[in-house]
Amino acid sequence: MSKDKNTQPTASELAVLQLLWERGPLSVKEIHEELSKERDVVYTTVLKTMQVMFERGFLSRESQGRKHIYAAAIAREDTQNSLLDTFIDKAFGGSAKELAMRALGNYKTSQSDIDDLKALIDKLENKQK
Repeated sequence: MSKDKNTQPTASELAVLQLLWERGPLSVKEIHEELSKERDVVYTTVLKTMQVMFERGFLSRESQGRKHIYAAAIAREDTQNSLLDTFIDKAFGGSAKELAMRALGNYKTSQSDIDDLKALIDKLENKQK
């Protein structure tokens, strides 16, 4: 997935993708029902959003009678990496260190998280040797 903003999902598109990544293929009705649990959302808005996502290549669609079943056509990890790259570039001047330092300084970090981070750092250091 490109870093180009036009190829990245919007916040509302990400909400749809999250559901599809977690639950698998769903109809517009099912997506609407799930999104409505969190906030007021109009069915036709969800429908239009998903149609646009299909046109942009974010979703695949299969017809089942009169309804369409949609699935994510882009990978979760690729999407997260692209969005993270853009965020780091724009908000932290391209510095992953600055992002990590801010995140670790602003939020309570468990010992387990610290141990995982140390293991990641060790792994990265070993790759550079």
